[in-house]
Amino acid sequence: MSISTLSKITVPLDSNQSASNQGLLMPKLQYRFRVTLENFGVSTPTTELTKQVVDVTRPNLTFETTTIDVYNSKVYLAGKHTWETVTLTLREDVSNNVQKLVGEQLQKQFDFFEMSAAASGADYKFVTRIEITDGANGANQVNVLETFELYGCYIENANYNQLAYQTSEPVTVTLALRYDNATQTPQGTGVGTAVGRTINTLITGGGQ
Repeated sequence: MSISTLSKITVPLDSNQSASNQGLLMPKLQYRFRVTLENFGVSTPTTELTKQVVDVTRPNLTFETTTIDVYNSKVYLAGKHTWETVTLTLREDVSNNVQKLVGEQLQKQFDFFEMSAAASGADYKFVTRIEITDGANGANQVNVLETFELYGCYIENANYNQLAYQTSEPVTVTLALRYDNATQTPQGTGVGTAVGRTINTLITGGGQ
């Protein structure tokens, strides 16, 4: 089979809008990713966590509905938004590096021995970066295809999961991360893109 026929393995498009045969684009793959945490815990480096990541959920965004009742009808508007929690699962290591960093972060949020709370969110909040990569490693430089940056993070829930005789799986700890805001980088490719605010065709102001 000629390699040129591979360009036909795609969805046919309207020729007025695009080339009818343009080939299938390489997808992003779920297993090519890394997670880094900035200002997490006290000890350094926090890359010990990056090496022990099992899986992570990507951010989910929900808008509340604002209902405007008008005479015989209803109009619906996008209300306040909510960033849903992200779940991060980590393998625990025999040197207790993961356990130590998670414990330090929890202690920053609340001192469980002294029963003392942090004075403000700035005392314990951290940044989470979820990067999708191109799969390169070793001598080949890794290219980051997309990054979700989560700001104002803290651990909302820490689940130390279970131990069981009937399994050969490693011990894990699962963290639910709550955060204030998220953007995608590079800028201009997703959430965080600058978009002009419009009324019909009139641009009324910039926004991000």
